[in-house]
Amino acid sequence: MTTSILELSEQVRKLRKHSAWYKNPIYGRLAVIEALVLVLSILTNETQGSPRDYTLLFKDSWFCVRGVQFLVGGLIIWVLAEIWRARGLTKIAAQAAQPVRNLRGNPVLTNPWTKRAVLLLVTVIAVLLPLMGMFTLPYFQSVLAGQVGVYVLAALGLNVVVGWAGLLDLGYIAFFAIGAYTTAILSGKLPVGDDGNPELHPPIHLNLFFAFPAAVVLTMIAGLILGAPTLRLRGDYLAIVTLGFHEIVLNVANNDPKGLTNGSLGATGISTFRFNLFGVHYDWRTNDSKPYWYLAIGIIILVVFAFRRLEHSKVGRSWTAIREDEVAAAASGVPTVKYKLMAFAIGASTSGFAGVLATAKITAITPQNFPLTLSIFVLAYVIFGGMGSLTGVIVGASLMTFLPAFLQGPPSWFNDGRPVVDPKDVPMWIGAVLLVMMIFRPQGLIPSKRRAQELSQAEHGVGEADAMTGVAEGVGGQ
Repeated sequence: MTTSILELSEQVRKLRKHSAWYKNPIYGRLAVIEALVLVLSILTNETQGSPRDYTLLFKDSWFCVRGVQFLVGGLIIWVLAEIWRARGLTKIAAQAAQPVRNLRGNPVLTNPWTKRAVLLLVTVIAVLLPLMGMFTLPYFQSVLAGQVGVYVLAALGLNVVVGWAGLLDLGYIAFFAIGAYTTAILSGKLPVGDDGNPELHPPIHLNLFFAFPAAVVLTMIAGLILGAPTLRLRGDYLAIVTLGFHEIVLNVANNDPKGLTNGSLGATGISTFRFNLFGVHYDWRTNDSKPYWYLAIGIIILVVFAFRRLEHSKVGRSWTAIREDEVAAAASGVPTVKYKLMAFAIGASTSGFAGVLATAKITAITPQNFPLTLSIFVLAYVIFGGMGSLTGVIVGASLMTFLPAFLQGPPSWFNDGRPVVDPKDVPMWIGAVLLVMMIFRPQGLIPSKRRAQELSQAEHGVGEADAMTGVAEGVGGQ
Protein backbone atom coordinates (compact mmCIF):
# COMPACT_ATOMS: atom_id res chain seq x y z
CA MET A 1 0.00 0.00 0.00
CA THR A 2 2.78 2.41 0.97
CA THR A 3 4.73 1.51 -2.18
CA SER A 4 1.70 2.25 -4.36
CA ILE A 5 1.25 5.67 -2.75
CA LEU A 6 4.93 6.49 -3.28
CA GLU A 7 4.76 5.40 -6.92
CA LEU A 8 1.64 7.50 -7.47
CA SER A 9 3.18 10.60 -5.91
CA GLU A 10 6.33 10.11 -8.04
CA GLN A 11 4.22 9.93 -11.20
CA VAL A 12 2.37 13.11 -10.20
CA ARG A 13 5.68 14.86 -9.55
CA LYS A 14 7.02 13.88 -12.99
CA LEU A 15 3.78 14.94 -14.64
CA ARG A 16 3.96 18.36 -13.04
CA LYS A 17 7.62 18.68 -13.96
CA HIS A 18 7.02 18.08 -17.66
CA SER A 19 3.67 19.90 -17.94
CA ALA A 20 3.35 23.58 -18.84
CA TRP A 21 3.43 25.99 -15.91
CA TYR A 22 0.14 27.59 -16.88
CA LYS A 23 -1.62 24.24 -16.41
CA ASN A 24 -0.62 24.14 -12.76
CA PRO A 25 -3.74 24.62 -10.57
CA ILE A 26 -1.73 26.78 -8.16
CA TYR A 27 -1.37 29.49 -10.79
CA GLY A 28 -4.99 29.01 -11.76
CA ARG A 29 -6.02 29.91 -8.22
CA LEU A 30 -3.73 32.94 -8.35
CA ALA A 31 -5.37 34.08 -11.60
CA VAL A 32 -8.86 33.74 -10.12
CA ILE A 33 -7.94 35.71 -6.98
CA GLU A 34 -6.27 38.50 -8.97
CA ALA A 35 -9.25 38.71 -11.34
CA LEU A 36 -11.62 39.09 -8.39
CA VAL A 37 -9.34 41.70 -6.85
CA LEU A 38 -9.30 43.74 -10.07
CA VAL A 39 -13.09 43.60 -10.28
CA LEU A 40 -13.24 44.72 -6.64
CA SER A 41 -10.94 47.63 -7.49
CA ILE A 42 -13.48 48.84 -10.07
CA LEU A 43 -16.52 48.31 -7.83
CA THR A 44 -15.01 50.32 -4.97
CA ASN A 45 -13.68 53.15 -7.14
CA GLU A 46 -15.47 56.46 -6.61
CA THR A 47 -14.48 57.84 -10.03
CA GLN A 48 -17.53 59.10 -11.89
CA GLY A 49 -17.40 59.22 -15.69
CA SER A 50 -19.53 59.02 -18.78
CA PRO A 51 -21.77 55.94 -18.92
CA ARG A 52 -20.40 55.13 -22.38
CA ASP A 53 -16.74 55.85 -21.71
CA TYR A 54 -15.13 53.73 -19.02
CA THR A 55 -11.55 54.64 -19.96
CA LEU A 56 -11.09 56.90 -16.95
CA LEU A 57 -12.62 54.33 -14.60
CA PHE A 58 -10.29 51.54 -15.78
CA LYS A 59 -7.29 53.88 -15.73
CA ASP A 60 -7.94 54.99 -12.15
CA SER A 61 -8.69 51.42 -11.05
CA TRP A 62 -5.91 49.40 -12.68
CA PHE A 63 -3.18 51.49 -14.29
CA CYS A 64 -2.14 53.46 -11.23
CA VAL A 65 -0.92 53.03 -7.66
CA ARG A 66 -4.40 51.83 -6.65
CA GLY A 67 -4.20 48.94 -9.10
CA VAL A 68 -0.76 47.92 -7.81
CA GLN A 69 -2.03 48.00 -4.23
CA PHE A 70 -4.96 45.74 -5.08
CA LEU A 71 -2.73 43.33 -7.02
CA VAL A 72 -0.26 43.11 -4.13
CA GLY A 73 -3.17 42.54 -1.75
CA GLY A 74 -4.43 39.72 -3.97
CA LEU A 75 -0.95 38.20 -4.05
CA ILE A 76 -0.77 38.25 -0.25
CA ILE A 77 -4.20 36.60 -0.02
CA TRP A 78 -3.06 33.91 -2.48
CA VAL A 79 0.13 33.19 -0.51
CA LEU A 80 -1.77 32.92 2.78
CA ALA A 81 -4.42 30.70 1.19
CA GLU A 82 -1.79 28.35 -0.27
CA ILE A 83 0.00 28.13 3.07
CA TRP A 84 -3.33 27.35 4.76
CA ARG A 85 -4.13 24.75 2.10
CA ALA A 86 -0.73 23.08 2.42
CA ARG A 87 -1.11 23.02 6.18
CA GLY A 88 -4.52 21.38 5.85
CA LEU A 89 -3.24 18.74 3.42
CA THR A 90 -0.35 17.94 5.75
CA LYS A 91 -2.75 17.56 8.66
CA ILE A 92 -5.04 15.26 6.65
CA ALA A 93 -2.09 13.11 5.57
CA ALA A 94 -0.90 12.80 9.15
CA GLN A 95 -4.36 11.85 10.39
CA ALA A 96 -4.76 9.24 7.66
CA ALA A 97 -1.82 7.35 9.13
CA GLN A 98 -3.20 7.16 12.67
CA PRO A 99 -6.50 6.26 14.37
CA VAL A 100 -9.19 8.89 14.68
CA ARG A 101 -9.01 10.63 18.04
CA ASN A 102 -11.68 12.37 20.04
CA LEU A 103 -10.82 15.87 18.84
CA ARG A 104 -12.12 18.64 21.03
CA GLY A 105 -10.98 21.77 19.21
CA ASN A 106 -8.41 24.28 20.40
CA PRO A 107 -7.98 23.66 24.15
CA VAL A 108 -6.95 27.27 24.77
CA LEU A 109 -10.07 28.81 23.21
CA THR A 110 -12.46 26.27 24.71
CA ASN A 111 -10.97 26.50 28.21
CA PRO A 112 -13.55 28.10 30.54
CA TRP A 113 -10.85 30.16 32.27
CA THR A 114 -9.87 31.66 28.91
CA LYS A 115 -13.47 32.73 28.34
CA ARG A 116 -13.70 34.19 31.84
CA ALA A 117 -10.46 36.11 31.30
CA VAL A 118 -11.70 37.49 27.96
CA LEU A 119 -15.05 38.45 29.51
CA LEU A 120 -13.29 40.20 32.41
CA LEU A 121 -10.96 42.02 30.00
CA VAL A 122 -13.87 43.20 27.86
CA THR A 123 -15.72 44.43 30.97
CA VAL A 124 -12.68 46.33 32.27
CA ILE A 125 -12.10 47.97 28.88
CA ALA A 126 -15.79 48.91 28.65
CA VAL A 127 -15.73 50.51 32.11
CA LEU A 128 -12.50 52.41 31.46
CA LEU A 129 -13.40 53.78 28.01
CA PRO A 130 -15.25 56.86 29.33
CA LEU A 131 -12.52 57.47 31.93
CA MET A 132 -9.87 57.55 29.18
CA GLY A 133 -11.58 60.51 27.56
CA MET A 134 -13.01 58.49 24.68
CA PHE A 135 -16.50 59.86 25.19
CA THR A 136 -15.35 63.44 24.74
CA LEU A 137 -15.24 62.64 21.01
CA PRO A 138 -18.64 62.81 19.25
CA TYR A 139 -17.66 59.76 17.20
CA PHE A 140 -17.35 57.47 20.18
CA GLN A 141 -20.44 58.96 21.82
CA SER A 142 -22.60 58.00 18.86
CA VAL A 143 -20.99 54.67 17.99
CA LEU A 144 -20.15 53.16 21.37
CA ALA A 145 -22.97 54.41 23.59
CA GLY A 146 -25.58 54.50 20.85
CA GLN A 147 -24.99 51.16 19.16
CA VAL A 148 -22.52 48.70 20.68
CA GLY A 149 -24.26 48.16 24.01
CA VAL A 150 -27.67 47.89 22.36
CA TYR A 151 -26.65 45.29 19.78
CA VAL A 152 -24.63 43.26 22.28
CA LEU A 153 -27.80 42.99 24.36
CA ALA A 154 -29.88 42.04 21.32
CA ALA A 155 -27.32 39.44 20.23
CA LEU A 156 -27.31 37.85 23.69
CA GLY A 157 -31.06 37.34 23.45
CA LEU A 158 -30.88 35.86 19.95
CA ASN A 159 -28.13 33.52 21.14
CA VAL A 160 -30.67 31.90 23.47
CA VAL A 161 -33.04 31.20 20.58
CA VAL A 162 -30.53 30.23 17.88
CA GLY A 163 -27.40 29.18 19.73
CA TRP A 164 -28.90 27.22 22.60
CA ALA A 165 -32.37 26.10 21.50
CA GLY A 166 -31.47 25.76 17.81
CA LEU A 167 -34.53 27.74 16.59
CA LEU A 168 -33.75 29.85 13.52
CA ASP A 169 -35.42 33.24 14.11
CA LEU A 170 -35.09 35.75 11.25
CA GLY A 171 -37.75 38.14 12.57
CA TYR A 172 -36.02 38.83 15.85
CA ILE A 173 -35.83 42.60 15.42
CA ALA A 174 -39.65 42.77 15.57
CA PHE A 175 -39.38 42.38 19.35
CA PHE A 176 -36.85 45.21 19.35
CA ALA A 177 -39.49 47.36 17.61
CA ILE A 178 -42.14 46.40 20.18
CA GLY A 179 -39.83 47.52 22.98
CA ALA A 180 -39.13 50.79 21.16
CA TYR A 181 -42.81 51.62 20.60
CA THR A 182 -43.59 50.71 24.21
CA THR A 183 -41.03 53.32 25.25
CA ALA A 184 -42.62 55.96 22.99
CA ILE A 185 -46.10 55.24 24.40
CA LEU A 186 -44.98 55.39 28.03
CA SER A 187 -43.13 58.66 27.37
CA GLY A 188 -46.36 60.31 26.19
CA LYS A 189 -45.42 60.72 22.52
CA LEU A 190 -47.86 58.06 21.30
CA PRO A 191 -50.69 57.60 20.46
CA VAL A 192 -51.45 60.75 18.45
CA GLY A 193 -54.64 62.41 17.20
CA ASP A 194 -55.64 63.19 13.65
CA ASP A 195 -53.57 66.37 13.74
CA GLY A 196 -50.51 64.52 15.02
CA ASN A 197 -50.73 66.04 18.50
CA PRO A 198 -50.23 63.51 21.31
CA GLU A 199 -51.60 65.94 23.90
CA LEU A 200 -55.18 65.49 22.59
CA HIS A 201 -55.15 62.02 24.11
CA PRO A 202 -54.52 61.80 27.82
CA PRO A 203 -51.05 60.33 27.33
CA ILE A 204 -49.02 58.37 29.82
CA HIS A 205 -46.03 60.24 31.22
CA LEU A 206 -43.83 57.77 33.09
CA ASN A 207 -40.17 57.63 33.91
CA LEU A 208 -38.64 55.52 31.17
CA PHE A 209 -37.19 53.14 33.73
CA PHE A 210 -40.76 51.79 33.95
CA ALA A 211 -40.54 51.01 30.23
CA PHE A 212 -38.15 48.16 30.97
CA PRO A 213 -40.64 45.90 32.82
CA ALA A 214 -43.46 46.92 30.47
CA ALA A 215 -41.37 46.05 27.41
CA VAL A 216 -40.32 42.75 28.96
CA VAL A 217 -43.94 41.74 29.58
CA LEU A 218 -45.18 42.79 26.13
CA THR A 219 -42.30 41.19 24.23
CA MET A 220 -42.61 37.99 26.25
CA ILE A 221 -46.28 37.83 25.26
CA ALA A 222 -45.30 38.50 21.64
CA GLY A 223 -42.68 35.75 21.86
CA LEU A 224 -45.29 33.31 23.12
CA ILE A 225 -47.68 34.38 20.34
CA LEU A 226 -44.95 33.69 17.78
CA GLY A 227 -43.78 30.48 19.42
CA ALA A 228 -47.16 28.80 19.97
CA PRO A 229 -48.13 28.23 16.30
CA THR A 230 -44.58 27.30 15.30
CA LEU A 231 -44.04 24.44 17.72
CA ARG A 232 -44.17 21.82 14.95
CA LEU A 233 -41.90 23.78 12.60
CA ARG A 234 -38.13 23.60 12.29
CA GLY A 235 -35.31 24.92 10.16
CA ASP A 236 -36.31 26.80 7.00
CA TYR A 237 -40.05 26.58 7.74
CA LEU A 238 -39.59 28.21 11.13
CA ALA A 239 -37.40 30.91 9.57
CA ILE A 240 -40.13 31.74 7.03
CA VAL A 241 -42.76 32.08 9.79
CA THR A 242 -40.52 34.42 11.80
CA LEU A 243 -39.98 36.50 8.66
CA GLY A 244 -43.74 36.79 8.35
CA PHE A 245 -44.02 37.87 11.99
CA HIS A 246 -41.50 40.64 11.35
CA GLU A 247 -43.50 41.86 8.36
CA ILE A 248 -46.73 41.84 10.39
CA VAL A 249 -45.20 44.00 13.13
CA LEU A 250 -43.69 46.39 10.58
CA ASN A 251 -46.98 46.72 8.68
CA VAL A 252 -48.91 47.38 11.88
CA ALA A 253 -46.44 50.15 12.71
CA ASN A 254 -46.82 51.64 9.21
CA ASN A 255 -50.62 51.38 9.08
CA ASP A 256 -51.07 53.35 12.32
CA PRO A 257 -54.04 51.54 13.93
CA LYS A 258 -56.11 54.15 15.84
CA GLY A 259 -53.16 56.57 15.90
CA LEU A 260 -51.19 54.17 18.09
CA THR A 261 -47.94 54.25 16.09
CA ASN A 262 -48.29 57.46 14.01
CA GLY A 263 -47.54 55.50 10.84
CA SER A 264 -44.38 56.23 8.91
CA LEU A 265 -43.78 59.41 10.93
CA GLY A 266 -43.24 57.48 14.15
CA ALA A 267 -42.47 59.44 17.30
CA THR A 268 -39.98 62.19 18.07
CA GLY A 269 -38.92 64.04 21.18
CA ILE A 270 -39.12 60.94 23.36
CA SER A 271 -38.03 61.73 26.90
CA THR A 272 -34.89 60.28 28.42
CA PHE A 273 -34.31 58.46 31.70
CA ARG A 274 -34.78 60.38 34.95
CA PHE A 275 -33.48 59.47 38.38
CA ASN A 276 -35.44 60.81 41.35
CA LEU A 277 -34.89 58.92 44.58
CA PHE A 278 -34.33 60.03 48.18
CA GLY A 279 -33.97 63.65 47.18
CA VAL A 280 -31.45 62.91 44.43
CA HIS A 281 -32.53 64.25 41.03
CA TYR A 282 -30.75 63.49 37.79
CA ASP A 283 -32.01 63.90 34.23
CA TRP A 284 -30.04 62.06 31.59
CA ARG A 285 -29.01 64.20 28.64
CA THR A 286 -28.71 62.83 25.12
CA ASN A 287 -25.44 64.71 24.62
CA ASP A 288 -23.84 62.90 27.57
CA SER A 289 -23.33 59.26 26.67
CA LYS A 290 -21.62 58.07 29.85
CA PRO A 291 -24.84 57.26 31.80
CA TYR A 292 -26.26 55.32 28.85
CA TRP A 293 -23.00 53.44 28.44
CA TYR A 294 -22.79 52.43 32.09
CA LEU A 295 -26.47 51.48 32.13
CA ALA A 296 -25.88 49.24 29.10
CA ILE A 297 -22.89 47.63 30.82
CA GLY A 298 -24.90 47.03 33.99
CA ILE A 299 -27.79 45.45 32.08
CA ILE A 300 -25.41 43.26 30.04
CA ILE A 301 -23.65 42.05 33.21
CA LEU A 302 -27.00 41.11 34.78
CA VAL A 303 -28.14 39.37 31.60
CA VAL A 304 -24.87 37.44 31.28
CA PHE A 305 -25.10 36.34 34.92
CA ALA A 306 -28.70 35.16 34.47
CA PHE A 307 -27.97 33.44 31.16
CA ARG A 308 -24.90 31.71 32.58
CA ARG A 309 -27.08 30.25 35.31
CA LEU A 310 -29.64 29.18 32.72
CA GLU A 311 -27.02 27.59 30.50
CA HIS A 312 -25.86 25.20 33.20
CA SER A 313 -29.30 24.51 34.64
CA LYS A 314 -31.96 21.98 33.69
CA VAL A 315 -33.37 24.56 31.27
CA GLY A 316 -30.07 24.94 29.42
CA ARG A 317 -29.56 21.18 29.20
CA SER A 318 -33.10 20.81 27.86
CA TRP A 319 -32.40 23.42 25.18
CA THR A 320 -29.27 21.53 24.21
CA ALA A 321 -31.23 18.28 23.93
CA ILE A 322 -33.86 19.97 21.73
CA ARG A 323 -31.18 21.48 19.51
CA GLU A 324 -29.36 18.17 19.13
CA ASP A 325 -32.42 16.01 18.39
CA GLU A 326 -35.91 17.19 19.26
CA VAL A 327 -37.49 13.76 18.68
CA ALA A 328 -35.00 12.05 20.97
CA ALA A 329 -35.45 14.80 23.58
CA ALA A 330 -39.23 14.33 23.57
CA ALA A 331 -38.82 10.57 23.81
CA SER A 332 -36.55 11.09 26.83
CA GLY A 333 -39.23 13.02 28.66
CA VAL A 334 -38.13 16.59 27.90
CA PRO A 335 -41.23 18.85 27.57
CA THR A 336 -40.14 20.37 24.27
CA VAL A 337 -43.19 22.66 23.96
CA LYS A 338 -42.49 24.29 27.30
CA TYR A 339 -38.80 24.89 26.67
CA LYS A 340 -39.19 26.11 23.08
CA LEU A 341 -41.76 28.66 24.24
CA MET A 342 -39.42 29.63 27.06
CA ALA A 343 -36.57 30.22 24.59
CA PHE A 344 -38.76 32.45 22.41
CA ALA A 345 -40.01 34.41 25.43
CA ILE A 346 -36.57 34.97 26.97
CA GLY A 347 -34.99 35.95 23.67
CA ALA A 348 -37.87 38.32 22.87
CA SER A 349 -37.75 40.01 26.27
CA THR A 350 -34.01 40.64 25.92
CA SER A 351 -34.60 42.24 22.53
CA GLY A 352 -37.32 44.41 24.07
CA PHE A 353 -34.83 45.54 26.72
CA ALA A 354 -32.46 46.58 23.95
CA GLY A 355 -35.27 48.44 22.19
CA VAL A 356 -35.99 50.54 25.29
CA LEU A 357 -32.31 51.40 25.73
CA ALA A 358 -31.88 52.38 22.07
CA THR A 359 -35.04 54.53 21.98
CA ALA A 360 -34.14 56.44 25.13
CA LYS A 361 -30.78 57.32 23.55
CA ILE A 362 -31.92 58.39 20.06
CA THR A 363 -35.28 59.86 21.31
CA ALA A 364 -37.00 59.19 17.95
CA ILE A 365 -38.31 56.12 16.12
CA THR A 366 -39.95 55.27 12.80
CA PRO A 367 -40.79 51.90 11.23
CA GLN A 368 -37.77 52.39 8.97
CA ASN A 369 -35.53 51.91 12.02
CA PHE A 370 -36.40 48.19 12.11
CA PRO A 371 -35.69 46.65 8.68
CA LEU A 372 -35.27 42.95 8.05
CA THR A 373 -31.56 43.49 7.41
CA LEU A 374 -31.16 44.40 11.07
CA SER A 375 -32.35 40.91 12.07
CA ILE A 376 -29.85 39.41 9.63
CA PHE A 377 -27.04 41.55 11.06
CA VAL A 378 -27.81 40.53 14.65
CA LEU A 379 -27.81 36.87 13.58
CA ALA A 380 -24.46 37.48 11.86
CA TYR A 381 -23.08 38.94 15.11
CA VAL A 382 -24.03 35.75 16.95
CA ILE A 383 -22.47 33.49 14.31
CA PHE A 384 -19.34 35.65 14.03
CA GLY A 385 -18.70 35.59 17.78
CA GLY A 386 -19.60 31.94 18.29
CA MET A 387 -23.09 30.49 18.70
CA GLY A 388 -23.78 29.26 22.19
CA SER A 389 -20.88 31.22 23.72
CA LEU A 390 -21.81 34.27 25.80
CA THR A 391 -18.26 35.64 25.65
CA GLY A 392 -18.05 35.04 21.92
CA VAL A 393 -21.38 36.77 21.26
CA ILE A 394 -20.32 39.84 23.26
CA VAL A 395 -16.97 40.12 21.46
CA GLY A 396 -18.46 39.37 18.04
CA ALA A 397 -21.33 41.84 18.39
CA SER A 398 -18.97 44.56 19.65
CA LEU A 399 -16.53 44.13 16.75
CA MET A 400 -19.17 43.78 14.04
CA THR A 401 -21.09 46.83 15.31
CA PHE A 402 -17.96 48.96 15.52
CA LEU A 403 -16.53 47.89 12.13
CA PRO A 404 -19.26 49.33 9.83
CA ALA A 405 -19.28 52.62 11.72
CA PHE A 406 -15.49 52.77 11.54
CA LEU A 407 -15.43 52.09 7.79
CA GLN A 408 -18.10 54.70 7.04
CA GLY A 409 -16.77 57.46 9.27
CA PRO A 410 -13.66 56.84 11.37
CA PRO A 411 -12.58 59.27 14.11
CA SER A 412 -10.75 62.40 13.01
CA TRP A 413 -7.33 61.03 13.98
CA PHE A 414 -7.64 58.16 11.48
CA ASN A 415 -7.53 58.90 7.74
CA ASP A 416 -8.43 62.54 8.54
CA GLY A 417 -11.94 61.39 9.42
CA ARG A 418 -12.68 60.41 5.82
CA PRO A 419 -14.50 57.14 5.05
CA VAL A 420 -12.15 54.19 4.70
CA VAL A 421 -14.37 52.78 1.94
CA ASP A 422 -17.34 54.12 0.01
CA PRO A 423 -20.30 54.01 2.46
CA LYS A 424 -22.48 52.19 -0.07
CA ASP A 425 -19.86 49.41 -0.22
CA VAL A 426 -19.78 48.81 3.55
CA PRO A 427 -22.27 45.88 3.45
CA MET A 428 -20.09 44.23 0.80
CA TRP A 429 -17.01 44.48 3.02
CA ILE A 430 -18.90 43.21 6.05
CA GLY A 431 -20.13 40.30 3.94
CA ALA A 432 -16.55 39.59 2.85
CA VAL A 433 -15.40 39.49 6.48
CA LEU A 434 -18.20 37.07 7.37
CA LEU A 435 -17.45 34.93 4.31
CA VAL A 436 -13.77 34.62 5.22
CA MET A 437 -14.76 33.86 8.81
CA MET A 438 -17.13 31.07 7.79
CA ILE A 439 -14.48 29.50 5.53
CA PHE A 440 -11.56 29.55 7.93
CA ARG A 441 -13.28 29.55 11.33
CA PRO A 442 -16.92 28.44 11.07
CA GLN A 443 -17.24 27.95 14.83
CA GLY A 444 -16.80 31.71 15.44
CA LEU A 445 -14.23 33.76 17.31
CA ILE A 446 -14.78 32.22 20.75
CA PRO A 447 -16.97 29.14 20.31
CA SER A 448 -18.70 27.17 22.98
CA LYS A 449 -16.96 23.97 24.03
CA ARG A 450 -19.62 21.74 22.49
CA ARG A 451 -19.73 23.53 19.13
CA ALA A 452 -15.93 23.61 18.84
CA GLN A 453 -15.84 19.86 19.48
CA GLU A 454 -18.62 19.11 16.99
CA LEU A 455 -17.13 21.15 14.14
CA SER A 456 -13.63 19.85 14.81
CA GLN A 457 -14.86 16.27 14.63
CA ALA A 458 -17.00 16.95 11.56
CA GLU A 459 -13.95 18.36 9.74
CA HIS A 460 -12.23 15.02 10.25
CA GLY A 461 -15.14 12.79 9.28
CA VAL A 462 -16.67 12.14 12.70
CA GLY A 463 -20.34 13.16 12.61
CA GLU A 464 -21.89 15.98 10.61
CA ALA A 465 -22.11 19.45 12.14
CA ASP A 466 -24.96 21.56 10.87
CA ALA A 467 -24.07 25.11 9.90
CA MET A 468 -26.71 26.71 12.09
CA THR A 469 -27.37 24.39 15.00
CA GLY A 470 -24.04 22.63 15.31
CA VAL A 471 -25.67 19.19 15.41
CA ALA A 472 -23.14 16.41 15.08
CA GLU A 473 -24.22 12.82 14.83
CA GLY A 474 -22.36 10.44 17.04
CA VAL A 475 -21.03 13.16 19.35
CA GLY A 476 -21.49 12.61 23.04
CA GLY A 477 -22.33 15.10 25.75
CA GLN A 478 -20.15 17.85 27.03
